[in-house]
Amino acid sequence: MSDNRPTHTGLEGRIAEIIIEPLEAQGYELVRVQIIGTENPTVQIMADRADGASLTLEDCEKISRLLSAVLDVEDPIESAWTLEVSSAGIDRPLTRTKDFNTYAGFEARIELNFPGPGNRKRFTGQLVGADAQTARLRLESGEIAELPRADIRKARLVLTDALIAFTSQPKVTN
Repeated sequence: MSDNRPTHTGLEGRIAEIIIEPLEAQGYELVRVQIIGTENPTVQIMADRADGASLTLEDCEKISRLLSAVLDVEDPIESAWTLEVSSAGIDRPLTRTKDFNTYAGFEARIELNFPGPGNRKRFTGQLVGADAQTARLRLESGEIAELPRADIRKARLVLTDALIAFTSQPKVTN
């Protein structure tokens, strides 16, 4: 597992496999693939710029044209579907190891598929970081909850003044 790539399963995993290399070749990183609906599903793609700059509307349009062509050729969905491309936003989902580490120190909510520490499924606290197997969250009690990454149903940042200030700072690129 790469620090820069999210893990997906099922149809979302198949779509991620199809789009990841063309997306990266154009200077972008995949944050998340999500399929919403069944009759005429919407394929949501969240991306970041690999250079760390903010994703612009022009970037979203470029990605949409690229991925529409790639997905039309591969045709992973049998019915009609809609493609939606966006940035991850300020209160972004945490899907990659690098997301958990970049935003260490900020508040996050993590929901597990199965009960974890303290027989709970939902946790809110300050991100401590992660590796490929475990995400760590400092709970209000001060305890560090070690949450198995494979069991995370969803994880996202909580919108706070500190997060807004951090994301509004200009990115330094080398």
